[in-house]
Amino acid sequence: MTKQQPMFAVRLAVGVLCTAILFAGASAQAADMVLKASHQFPGGKGDPRDEMVQMIARDVEKANVGLKIQVYPGQSLFKAKEQWGALTKGQLDITSFPLDYASGRHPQFSSTLMPGLVKSHEHAQRLNKSPFMDDIRKIIEDSGAKVLADAWLAGGFASKKTCILWPDDIKGQVTRGAGKAFEQMLVGAGASISSMASSEIYTGMKTGVLDAANTSSGSFVSYRLYELVKCFTAPGDNALWFMYEPVLVSKKTWAKLNKAQQDALMAASKKAETYFVGEAKKIDQKAVDTFKKAGVKVVTMDDAQFEAWKKIADRTSYKMFAEKVPGGKALLDKALAVK
Repeated sequence: MTKQQPMFAVRLAVGVLCTAILFAGASAQAADMVLKASHQFPGGKGDPRDEMVQMIARDVEKANVGLKIQVYPGQSLFKAKEQWGALTKGQLDITSFPLDYASGRHPQFSSTLMPGLVKSHEHAQRLNKSPFMDDIRKIIEDSGAKVLADAWLAGGFASKKTCILWPDDIKGQVTRGAGKAFEQMLVGAGASISSMASSEIYTGMKTGVLDAANTSSGSFVSYRLYELVKCFTAPGDNALWFMYEPVLVSKKTWAKLNKAQQDALMAASKKAETYFVGEAKKIDQKAVDTFKKAGVKVVTMDDAQFEAWKKIADRTSYKMFAEKVPGGKALLDKALAVK
C-alpha cells in the first residue's frame, strides 16, 4: 500500500459518511413536514368529527410520503369561528368546520344550515352531487380553501323548559339558534336569540343565559347537554336541522404539497368521508340513547309539525336569503330541486 492509499481511503470514508448524512438529513427534512389541523369538537371522546380528522392524520402518516398531521381538538389552537380566516390566510392547514360559521364573510354559506332544506341523511348524499353543492364548493375554493371530505350532521332541539315540537313551543324562550337562517326562523316563531358557538351552549344553559338550543346530535352528546335539559327533540323522520361540516384544507398549504402528498391526503380524506357517512345515523341514535339514559324525555316531529316550521322558514329564512344574498334565490332553487 502506498502512502497515498490510506489518505484516499480516509477521504473515501469521509465522502461516504457525508453522503449518508446528507441523505439522512433530506429524509428527516421530508418527514418533518407537519400540518396543523384544528377543530372545536372534544378530542378522544368518540365525537365522529374528531375521529374523521384523526383518521386522516393516521392514514397520511401510514402512507409514508413525508407528511404528518398534528390534530388540535377542542379549540386548543383556534377558537371555533376564527378557523375560517386562519385557514384561508394559510395560518391553519386543515379544519373540520361548520361552514355556516363563515356566513358573515360569505352569506351564501347560510344555505348549508337552512331549516328544512335537508330532511334525511340520504337526501344529504344526493345534495352532495348536485349543482347546489358545486356552487358552494366554488365559493370555498375562490376564498382560499378546498374540500377534502364532505360531512352532513342532523340535529334537533333541546330545552330546559318544555319539549319543542310546534313553533308555539319556542315562544318566550331564549335560545341558541345555529346560524342566521335558523335564528330568523326562531325569531319568527317568537323566540329570543343568544348567539354562540355550539361549544358554548353548556355554559350558556348552566348560567341561565339560555333556555333552549338547537345543534347537531353529535354536539348534544359531546357537550353533555343531557345533564341540563328536560326534553330533546331528536331528528327522527323529519329532521328540520341539518348542517354541512366538511373537512377543509388551505389552498396555500395544498400548493406546498408534492403530488404524492396530495394523493395521500385525498385518499385518507375520502376514506374518512366514507366512515362518516356510515356513522351519521349512529350519531343520532347515540344521542337518543344517551338522553334517555340520563332521564331526559325524547320526542320527534311528525309531518304536520315539520310543515308548520317550514311555513315559518318560508316567510323568514328563505325569503331573506333569496332577497338579500347575492345569487341567493338561484342557490335555493338548486337545493330545493334535489328531492
